[in-house]
Amino acid sequence: MAGWPDGAAWAPFVARWQAACQADAVLAEWRAGASTRFAIANGVARAEFTFGDAPDSPDFALEAPPHIWALHLQPVPPRHHHAIFAMRHRVPEFRITGEEIAFLRHCHLVRRVLEVGRWLVLQGDGPVPAFPRPSLPAMPAPDVSGRYIDVTAEGRGWRLYAESAGQGRDILCLHTAGADGRQFHGLMSDKRLTDRWRLTSFDMPWHGKSPPPAEPPGAWRLTTDRYVELIMGVVAAAGLHKPVLLGASMSGEICLEVALRHPDAFSAIIACEACDHVPGRRSPWAADTRINQAIFVPEWIHGLMAPQSPAECAAQIWWHYSQGGFATFDRDIRFYSGEWDARDRVHRIDTSRCPLVMLTGEYDYSCTAEMSEATAAKIPGARFTRMNGIGHFPFAENPPLFLDYLLPVLDGL
Repeated sequence: MAGWPDGAAWAPFVARWQAACQADAVLAEWRAGASTRFAIANGVARAEFTFGDAPDSPDFALEAPPHIWALHLQPVPPRHHHAIFAMRHRVPEFRITGEEIAFLRHCHLVRRVLEVGRWLVLQGDGPVPAFPRPSLPAMPAPDVSGRYIDVTAEGRGWRLYAESAGQGRDILCLHTAGADGRQFHGLMSDKRLTDRWRLTSFDMPWHGKSPPPAEPPGAWRLTTDRYVELIMGVVAAAGLHKPVLLGASMSGEICLEVALRHPDAFSAIIACEACDHVPGRRSPWAADTRINQAIFVPEWIHGLMAPQSPAECAAQIWWHYSQGGFATFDRDIRFYSGEWDARDRVHRIDTSRCPLVMLTGEYDYSCTAEMSEATAAKIPGARFTRMNGIGHFPFAENPPLFLDYLLPVLDGL
């Protein structure tokens, strides 16, 4: 199993690595305004990288023993070893030392430096693509119709943006935290689905094209009750007839709540990347004024995708999260890994009234497949499947592969 070059080969490799970083087109765009020095430690061997008016010693270091780096450097790394934040959260031997705030401010540079190093180990030469991932075969642009709908929830009106594509039975699609309905354009482009199903997605308040109410920026709050009422309001306003409900991450969690509260309103519920409680996933840095949220949030998100997910999809997800709006993602995560806790009630979901299927990606280090499977085991009649080669954003990061898991579920309804 290949790792970083060792022994006498380490120093010349580091020199080549540093030179490749200096020549890299992505780092040329990103280095403006940066002022940091950091190290990557392979056991006792170290490589240092500088940007701007760097200090004399590293601000921080990424440290791991050689066997951990060897897993990270595999052509397809095993789960939890594929990205910086995944390793930090799930791999005890990996650690980041030094000034945490310096790392978080420059995590995009660190990720790119590691991508350049991986490319040299695996490919032998540059230049490195902007997103060094497999390419997705060309897909047609989605034939989407968009409109604003007036939704009633919590005794007040909400103006929400919705999109639809396809024909046939209804599927209501719920986007993930801090994102919007563009996540479903990949599914809306695939005739395997749209020839028989009509997909409807909507942007939550403060998200995407849905306008915020007359409140100060950052005032968005999401609770279980508010989320359920908005979903049921959309079902009524959009004229959906017993749709299939599809969500992932925070919207996968709310799928479980809807299954408990409104089973007769849906023909099936498909909860992806969901479990009854996800502790410890809120980052205080997602709303810290010292951190550029347009960089940090998509970088934090980047490690939740599988390394096999196509470059085009990864780039779109990164960009969507860079556009997410002040504090919107942080407020959603307060629901996802805070307010949401259904450990006392998921066992009461009645799957005889509405089928419940849970699907979770292999590479999801936030809500792991084991966490989803344990929740499904508490719900009589619920079905769970682990989706290999997929991460936390199944319908957005690899739509064709996700359909391989989704279509058999829909065909079996």
